[in-house]
Amino acid sequence: MIALLQRVLKAHVDIDAVRVAEIGPGLLVLVGVHRGDAEQQAERLLERLLGYRVFPDAAGKMNLNVAQAAGGLLLVPQFTLAADTRSGMRPSFTPAADPGTGKRLFDFFARRAQELHQPVACGRFGADMQVALVNDGPVTFWLEVIPPR
Repeated sequence: MIALLQRVLKAHVDIDAVRVAEIGPGLLVLVGVHRGDAEQQAERLLERLLGYRVFPDAAGKMNLNVAQAAGGLLLVPQFTLAADTRSGMRPSFTPAADPGTGKRLFDFFARRAQELHQPVACGRFGADMQVALVNDGPVTFWLEVIPPR
């Protein structure tokens, strides 16, 4: 599984011109699911995401995680993160999980995040979403948990 996380001052998701999710300061997290991913990868990715120290402490060093910074999480499913872009001029989505598995694992990831952190807001799997953010820094990181082979 993949998480592209961006430290934000605020972010929101609109679907059909309706605001469905928003946060103030925190992390916007684009979530991709690979073929072969399972709940174990989702749990590990969430553990890494919640513990990742990307917020400044009193000295201005990135030493605080999202909970310590009292930040929100905005989780947005994005299957294109799992694309194979190694060759050609068009991405291949062969590495991405099928839609049923992708939705199931994104929903699992979101439920577990809500159990462990607040506030959590979510985009909608399979929807045409418009995502807006004010990136803080900018600070952007790629986290990936690969299933054992």
